[in-house]
This record gives sequence, structure tokens and C-alpha cells, in this order.
Amino acid sequence: MENGINTYVNKVGHSYKTRLRGINKYGLMLAFISICLVLSFITPRFLTIQNLMIIVTQVSINALLAFGVTFVIITGGIDLSIGSMVAVAGVVAATFAHPDTYPVVVPVAIGLLAGLLFGAFNGLVITRSKVPPFIVTLGTMTIGRGLALILSKGRPVSNLSDSFNFIGGGKILGVPTLIIILIVAFFICSVILHKTVIGRYMYAVGGNEQAARASGIQLSTVKMIVYTLCGGLAALAGILLTSRITTGQPNAGTGFELDAIAAAIIGGTSTSGGTGTMTGTLIGALLIGVISNGLDLLNVTSYYQQVVMGTIIIGAVVLDSVNRPGTE
Repeated sequence: MENGINTYVNKVGHSYKTRLRGINKYGLMLAFISICLVLSFITPRFLTIQNLMIIVTQVSINALLAFGVTFVIITGGIDLSIGSMVAVAGVVAATFAHPDTYPVVVPVAIGLLAGLLFGAFNGLVITRSKVPPFIVTLGTMTIGRGLALILSKGRPVSNLSDSFNFIGGGKILGVPTLIIILIVAFFICSVILHKTVIGRYMYAVGGNEQAARASGIQLSTVKMIVYTLCGGLAALAGILLTSRITTGQPNAGTGFELDAIAAAIIGGTSTSGGTGTMTGTLIGALLIGVISNGLDLLNVTSYYQQVVMGTIIIGAVVLDSVNRPGTE
């Protein structure tokens, strides 16, 4: 009798977990579509070309950061310093972006180089010291914020050239440049993750480091590449943000790391590593943008928005734990 009850309970539990895993796999897109439909019925201003453009434009910076942190989380790491990288790269680029000084390619290249070096430094410390990424990037987050203040002398860097400001604030054939850059970055990151050897190595390292090492994968090399990529994408986000607001702000990017990590986790990137897609991360970022925009249209205060987003993040992590292999 007792064995029969236990068998029944196990079957029910297995069925319940299987359904939750199905929800985790397809629920994000369903939730995104459902929220869009609900908002379009509640407020006619939501489903307009202008508002949709605004949503994607506002999401673009967070999505770029989320792409970078997705690489990191897939390998089992974390990067809390990307918000500071946004500020450092923005200030560095703005310093060389004054009118009648350098061609626009110079500030962009130097800003990207600053982010790549910052990310490489994270990777170097993590791989050489064996200190957990959380601790390392928490420290470099503070270092980066200090560097941004030192380089800017604590003041916004203004008087930027029109060609530089066009990068993040212009339009090409009526489409904001931010959206175009977002689309290009999404396809490049997707190719890196899903169509290259280094992408397969990322999944292998995040799935099982010991097995990856036994297979001949150089863990330190993979992690160096991952954190460098993350730094480069953070720098790109910083350059675009600086161009959009037309000043290099040393306090820019504060809290951006939390939004980026939230987008990746909501998008299905496993906190334990080994699982994640750029498509899921993009949808996660768009979902955050849609909810925020919808609540703004409904005149809901930002206090409630934070509660809603926190609840969504917790739900995503719970579904991740259920979907994790070996979960009983």
C-alpha cells in the first residue's frame, strides 16, 4: 500500500515538473505576447509604431549589456562591473569626441578598447587568482566607477561632435541607429554563441568544468574571451548611451548590471551555467521594456514597477531551478 502511494506521488511530482519545464521553455514568448495583447487592449497608445520604436530604442542599451552577461553566465560566471564599464567607456570616448579634433572612428575605437581591456582584466584576475567572479567583479565595479570620476574630474564631458552624437541619436531611413546596431549585435552574438567553436566551449565550461577540462578545453582561455567580449559589449553600450545623451557622464550606468542580469535570467539563461540563448535574452530585455513602458502608460509609479520586476526575476529563477537537470 505504502509503495503504491509513493509511486503515485512520484508520478504526480514528475508530471508536475515536466509541465513546469514546458512552461519554462515556451512560457517566455507566450508571456511576452500575452502582455503585449493585454496592454494593447488597455491603452490604445501602446500598439503604435511610435511607441514600439520607443520601447526598442530604450531597451537597446540594456539588451547589449545583457548579451555580454549572457556569455558570462553561460560559463558559470557573473559580471557586476558592466555598469561601471559603461561609464568608463563613455567618458573615454567623450574625451576624444570633441568637434574638430579626431574623426568619429577614433573615440569609438578608444572607447571600445577601454571596455575590452577592462573585461580582459576581469578575466585575468578571475582565472589567475581563482577568486569567485562575484567578488572580483564587485571590486572592479568600484574601481571602474572611480576611474570614470578620475578621468572626467567628476564632471560631465560635454561639447561632443555632431558625427559622434549621430551614432546613438540619429536615424537611418527613419529607423533609429540604436535599433540598427542592436539588430547587428544580436546576430553577431548569436553566431558566436551557436555557430562557432568558442560558443560550444562556453556551453561545455558552464555545463561541467571538469568534463570540459578532461576534453582538452582551456578553461582560462574561454573565460578570458568571455569576459573580454562582455567588456566590449558594455563599452559599446556606454558609447551609444554617451552619444544619445550627448555627454559623457561619470555616474552613467549605475544599476545597469542588475537590469542586464535580469534580462538574461528572465530569458532562460541558467544561473548554474551551461544553458542560455541570445534570442531568449533579447526577449527578456524586450519583456522588461514592454512592462516598464506599459506601466508608464498606465501612470503606475516607479515604486510598483520595481516590485513587479523583482517578482518576475524570482519567478524566472524558480523556473530555472525546476528546469535544471537532476532537480528532484
